[in-house]
Amino acid sequence: MDWPISEVARMSGVTARTLRHYDETGLLPPARIGANGHRYYEEHQLLLLQQILVLRALGVGLPEIGRILSEEVDEVDALRGHHRRLLAERDRLDGLAGTVSRTIAELEQSRKDGNPMTINRPENLFEGVQPSQYAEDMRDFPELAEEVGRRAATMSQADADAGHRERTAQMIRLAELMTAGHTADAEPVQAEIEAQYRALIELRAVSAEEYRAIGRSCVDNDAWRTAYEAIAPGLAAYQRDAIEAYAITRLN
Repeated sequence: MDWPISEVARMSGVTARTLRHYDETGLLPPARIGANGHRYYEEHQLLLLQQILVLRALGVGLPEIGRILSEEVDEVDALRGHHRRLLAERDRLDGLAGTVSRTIAELEQSRKDGNPMTINRPENLFEGVQPSQYAEDMRDFPELAEEVGRRAATMSQADADAGHRERTAQMIRLAELMTAGHTADAEPVQAEIEAQYRALIELRAVSAEEYRAIGRSCVDNDAWRTAYEAIAPGLAAYQRDAIEAYAITRLN
């Protein structure tokens, strides 16, 4: 039995245009092309599409998915591997949901009391987001990721924890400025971005354009955006805009 591309699109929620792109790039060729020029898919292709969508949901890029599929691992073994990753991701998201829930409770209590936004235990803000994921999600900045990895390999656990707490504190200070009504280009905000930039260039030189790209990743990168939004809604875009303003006014 086979299914036309329109039916596969309906069943999977993937657009026909995306399916055609998967065919054109060699990721998922159809089982056959009919005399009418339409693509048709059999069970094997549907199983491959399921793998592609699962891996995409786990944040794997298309080139890496192509490599995984090309290894021709037994379908059951491959699905077992995907299942393990999904369970691990579920556990991570459960932890992250708990983190966000605690943050919401603390923010609501602060507002109820009429106090400035504060976080009682900042070390808990990133439960569910592992530091190793940040290194993985820095693949768009390979030289910087390499330097971060080299530094991390020589750090003690105490130093790593201290650095993590400081990065968390930076994000909280920025969130407090945001909720106080400061615009992204305001001097107190730019002073925070200046401190972040100075810490960054201790690792390696970072151009204005690369710093702007890092700023955009605060929104575009799923893991980074989740970390910022766990502290305060809108913080990812606020950080991006603050970096953009800093790069334009101080790095050009």
